[in-house]
Amino acid sequence: MTGVLGALSEAWDEVRVHKSRVVLSLVGVFLAVFAMTTVTALGLIVAQVQQENAERNGGRSATIAVQAFDPMTGTPPAAEEWDAAVAELIDRYGITASASLAYGQGLYRLPGGTQQVQTMRVSPSYGELHRKEPVQGRWFREGDRSSLSPALVVNEAFLEALGVPDLSSRPTVVLGGPTPVTATIVGVVREGYGGDLVVYRVDRSGGPWGEAGTVDPVQAMYGGPTNLEIWVDPDQAEQVVETVSRDLGLALHGAQVEAYRQDADGMEETLATLRLAIRGAGVVVLVLGGLGVLNIGLVTVRQRIREIGVRRSFGATSGRVFSAVMLESVCATALAGVAAVGASIVLVRNLPIEQWFNDGIPLADAPGFPVAAAIEGMVAATAVGALAGLLPAIIAVRAKVIDAIRF
Repeated sequence: MTGVLGALSEAWDEVRVHKSRVVLSLVGVFLAVFAMTTVTALGLIVAQVQQENAERNGGRSATIAVQAFDPMTGTPPAAEEWDAAVAELIDRYGITASASLAYGQGLYRLPGGTQQVQTMRVSPSYGELHRKEPVQGRWFREGDRSSLSPALVVNEAFLEALGVPDLSSRPTVVLGGPTPVTATIVGVVREGYGGDLVVYRVDRSGGPWGEAGTVDPVQAMYGGPTNLEIWVDPDQAEQVVETVSRDLGLALHGAQVEAYRQDADGMEETLATLRLAIRGAGVVVLVLGGLGVLNIGLVTVRQRIREIGVRRSFGATSGRVFSAVMLESVCATALAGVAAVGASIVLVRNLPIEQWFNDGIPLADAPGFPVAAAIEGMVAATAVGALAGLLPAIIAVRAKVIDAIRF
C-alpha cells in the first residue's frame, strides 16, 4: 500500500512540476472527454424523449389493449357487464396497472358557440400508463371521481377557444346537450395538430352526470365501447393476450374479445442501438484526443531519459519507473476528465432540452444529468491516460542505464 501511495505522490509531483507540458497535452483530452460526455448525456436524454413520446401514444412496454363487441351486430357489451368482467379479471390475476379509455363526442358551450369535440373518457391511471405530463395544472386523480363537477384535461387550443389564458382563474366550461353541467378544467396538455381541440374527461364523477354533454348517449363515452389497457412485463405479453381473450370471452357470454399489444414493438431495441451508436461516436472522439497525449508522452520520455537513467543507477526498480511514468499520465488525464465532466454538467443542465426535443412538454423521468454519462467520461479519461502512458512507460523501462546516462 505504501508503494502505491508513493508512486501516486511521485506522479502527482511530476504533474505539478511540468504544469505547462501537462496542460498542453491535456487540451485534447479535455475537449475529447467534454465532447464525449456531452454527446452521451444529450443522447441519453434524447433517447428518453423518444421513449416517452412513443409511450404517450402506445403506452409503456408492454401495454395490452382489450376491447369486446358482439360478433353479429358489432355492438359493445353493456357497461355493467363489461365493468364486472374487467373487475373480476383484474382481481383474479392481481393486475396492478390498468386503465380504461372510451372515445365519444362531447358538446361544449364556448364563447364562439357550442362545439362538438371528440372526448376521451379515461381513468386516472391512464396518465401514468401514457406518461401524460400537463404543461399547466395536473392530471386526473382518484378524488376527481367523487367530484360533483366532472374534471377535464384539455389542450392549449381548447383553452384558447374558451378565452382563458391559464388555469389561475380555475376555469370551467358547460357541457351542452339535454342535461348540461358545469365541468372544471384541472389540467392543460400540449397535444393536437393544426388547432384541433383535445379533451380528456375523467371516466366517472360523483354526480348523476354520466352522459352529460354527450352527442349520443347510447353509443358515446360511458355507456359506449370502452377499451381496457393493461401494463405487463414484455416477456408475459403473449401469454396475457391469450389469457385475457379467453377469460373475458367466457365472462361476457360469447362476445368477441380482441386483445393485442399496442405499444411500439421493438422500441427498447431501437433505443439500445441508439445509445450504442452514441457511445461509439464518443469513443472515436476520445481516441483522437488520446493520440495527442500519447505523442506528447513519447516526446517527454525522450527528454527525461537521462533523468530516468540516473534514477535507475541509484536503485529505482523497473516497476517503480514504469508506474511513475504510467501514473503521471493517468493522474493528468483523470484531472482533465474531472474538469471536462464538470463543464459538461454545467452546459447540459442549462440547455433548454425540453424546448428543443420535446415541444416544451415536461419529461416524466427527466434526468438532471445522466449519471451514466459522467461515470463513462471519468472512466474513459482514466483509461485513455493508462493507454497513452503504457508505451512511454515501456520505453522508459527498456532503456539501458549506461545509454540513458550518456544520452
